[in-house]
Amino acid sequence: MTKVSLVNADGSPKKGNDYCPQAPFIFGTYKDDGKPNFGMFNWLSYCWDGECHVMCGIGGEKLTKDRIHATGVFSANLVTEKLVPLADWFGNHSGNETDKALANVKIERGSLLNVPTLADSPWTYELEVKHSIPLDDGEIFVCRIANILADERLTDENVSVDERFKLVRSALVAGVGRYYGVNSTPLGKWGDWRDAKL
Repeated sequence: MTKVSLVNADGSPKKGNDYCPQAPFIFGTYKDDGKPNFGMFNWLSYCWDGECHVMCGIGGEKLTKDRIHATGVFSANLVTEKLVPLADWFGNHSGNETDKALANVKIERGSLLNVPTLADSPWTYELEVKHSIPLDDGEIFVCRIANILADERLTDENVSVDERFKLVRSALVAGVGRYYGVNSTPLGKWGDWRDAKL
């Protein structure tokens, strides 16, 4: 493999995550009037602070970010291949200009927190902001996982982890502006190569 430096036409270095795919999530908050608001975000990961926490990055000005500031809570609903059209619609319409409480979308209230959730997402976090890190044009929220709402099939320990992962069929987003499915091919377990002579 030969590697090259990526540069823009003006010679400056390119920056981005074109081939570093991430799982998209639909974040849910309630507006002042009690109506649900949803937005699609790709910058979600995890960190450890005594227990697993969720880290979410939101760039620019967004109604979702304003509502997280106002309430301190939100939901993060995993986007599956089936949910890509809905997620894309949410991601391309401003909550400040559009009512995102769609009649054909099944919305439920969280089990522990006052957050809207998507019934069709197989894995939903109910999140409570623990820390907020302001950036120049964005913000990172470090969140305590108050609850996880999971498709009950994902809790069946009689079904292999590989099969449960295939049930989810999560989508991926790459920086090149494209959505991808996950082919769910098992590649091994943690520790499989512990003693390998690489």
